[in-house]
Order: sequence, then structure tokens, then C-alpha cells
Amino acid sequence: MGDPNDLCAFRDDAWRHLQRGVADARSPARYPAFATAAAGGTPEVRTVVLRGASQSQSRLEVHTDIATSKVVALQHSPKAAFLVWLPRADLQIRITTTVDILTGSDIDQQWDRIPERSRVSYGTHPTPGSLISNAYAYEKSSERERFAVLSCSVLLIDLVQLGVRHRRAEFSHENDWVGKWLAP
Repeated sequence: MGDPNDLCAFRDDAWRHLQRGVADARSPARYPAFATAAAGGTPEVRTVVLRGASQSQSRLEVHTDIATSKVVALQHSPKAAFLVWLPRADLQIRITTTVDILTGSDIDQQWDRIPERSRVSYGTHPTPGSLISNAYAYEKSSERERFAVLSCSVLLIDLVQLGVRHRRAEFSHENDWVGKWLAP
């Protein structure tokens, strides 16, 4: 590790971990927790697969079935949070976002990159979360019209790194990503 007081390096390191999560299925950053709030305000969290991470655009990308509860929650309130824990780096990354739900021809490029065998994740019948009679009383089919991209604009990044001396910093879009140290 370089200078532990270098806020830019701390932020850039977090983005490198996120980008590695997109590229490497073995990276813990590949599978962040993704939290939304249901219409009644109840928190809902689930694991998602990180499909895109752009530091220059301050954007994360997740793919989903349009019929899931996370989409319903985001239609009610378009804010979400990500949580990534990287055990080898002893680093927690918390990210607050606003989310645009993209569908239709705007996401043809993303759909085209999905392997045929994986497309069945978008078209479960009955829809995800529906009551079923037994563990396997559902069918999975590939339905292009059920595919959606969650384009997440990053608003805030909160980093906590554990060590002999913990360190914590916050970076926000409204401050042009200039970080500030926080007590851990």
C-alpha cells in the first residue's frame, strides 16, 4: 500500500475492485448486495451480478427480469444501495445510487452479449416471487421483453478498510468525487 492518506488512490482502488468484479467471476465484487425499499418502506436486499462499472461515468450496471420485486421497488423509489465486502483487502464498499430502468431497443447490445444458456434468467413462469406448489413448479424460458438493465448513477461511495488502524472515507458526486476522511 502507498500513502494511507491518499484519498484519490483509496477511491481509485475501490473502482479497480468493482471493475475486476465485472471481469472476473471469482471476484467477491462480482456479487454485491443490492438494497431497495418496497413501496411500504420495507427494506429489501438481494445479491445481484455486477455487469458494468465505469468510474469515468460514475455508473454501475445490473441486469434483471422486469417482473422482479426490485424493479417494482425501483419504480416506486429509484434509489438503491450496493454493498461489497472484499475479504482479502479488508475493504467494505458502500455505494448509493439512483437507478434508471432500461428496456426495449436501448439495451439490444447488452442482450446480444448474454450467452444463450443464461437468457433463461429473464422469463421465469410464474413470475419471480409468486407462490408455487412445490420447489420446482416453475419454468424458465428466454423472453427478451422481460430483460431489463438497471443503470445505476453513483451518488455516494463510502469506503471502510480494516487494519491495525481502520480508515474510512466518503466520496460524493456533488463534491466532484473529492473525498473526505471520516471516523471509522
